[in-house]
Amino acid sequence: MALLRKLNGFLLMLLVLMVFLLLYNRLMRPPVPRRYTSSKKDHVHGSKNHPEDDIDPEEIGSIPVVICASEERLGGAMATINSVQSNTKASVFFYIITLRDSIKPVRQYIENTKLKKIKYKILEFNPMVLRGKVKPESSRPDLLRPLNFVRFYLPLLAIKHNKIIYLDDDIIVQGDIKELYQIKLEPGHAAAFASDCDLPSSHEMVRSVGMQPASQTTYMGFLDYRKQEVRELGINPTKCSFNPGVFVADIAEWKRQKITKQLEKWMIENFKGNLYSSAMAGGVATPPMLIVFNDKYTTIDPLWHVRHLGWSPDARYAESFLQRAHLLHWNGRFKPWDFPCVHIDRWEKWFIPDPSGRFSLIRP
Repeated sequence: MALLRKLNGFLLMLLVLMVFLLLYNRLMRPPVPRRYTSSKKDHVHGSKNHPEDDIDPEEIGSIPVVICASEERLGGAMATINSVQSNTKASVFFYIITLRDSIKPVRQYIENTKLKKIKYKILEFNPMVLRGKVKPESSRPDLLRPLNFVRFYLPLLAIKHNKIIYLDDDIIVQGDIKELYQIKLEPGHAAAFASDCDLPSSHEMVRSVGMQPASQTTYMGFLDYRKQEVRELGINPTKCSFNPGVFVADIAEWKRQKITKQLEKWMIENFKGNLYSSAMAGGVATPPMLIVFNDKYTTIDPLWHVRHLGWSPDARYAESFLQRAHLLHWNGRFKPWDFPCVHIDRWEKWFIPDPSGRFSLIRP
């Protein structure tokens, strides 16, 4: 009997240990971005039921545009979508990425305005995927918004295209988005960006706000070359950089090269060693992309990414130049929904007021 009691006690301890291990694995399993799809009456126009692994007929043959929509900047994302839709005759399908609490406001904004005619899906992004990769402190908290890192995780989202266009939410498209989509990526390239050295007018804009062009157009403005890990990359600090607020991506090639894993590696390296800080030019989202895509990207026409409109409240581009631009980007602190800001008229042309009144413009 004593032996039997000992055996029962041992088996009980073993059972408790197994339960503990199962709970530990469940709790410590790394999260992934969540996927959110729905029916016609919610988010996707043109189908009744929308299983995650099915392809909506309206996605086939459409130009896929990925854009993030945070609740506090929702009017910006809607203006971007409106400008894209209004300036093309091509079929466009919008993948709108947001956080769980913002799904309802995004849907209401679209369904109660002229945007109800667009083709779209709302996809949920789980910010827990960033745990241990992004430090909370920042001189510019806006650069640490979870949605700012969605561009790293494109293959993990429920996107049914091998080639997509990614746009930031502080952008207005003046050209036909079909032209940007038709760019041919070079063999072995997972993405196409506009080089920061290809647009002299942008250099003039940077100088006008008292900054040296090198701080915004080369790697030295984004990486801390005092750090050994950065120097060991062997990247010339005067090499031209790019802004990842607009790009065309080949999702199949992205997966093949494991781009997301590479980007996460450099996020973790910065988390441990502060290789680039948000006080530098591009925050903490641009440097990993500069490292991973170094010498591995196709260049797009610079008129498809005219940027720095948000760097100063009074430095302006010539109107004749802006008329030729296909895409305008208010990257920087001064956003077109706030005040002060330059070239507000070009942005307000595409702004659609929030029917709920939650998002409103700041004006004098």
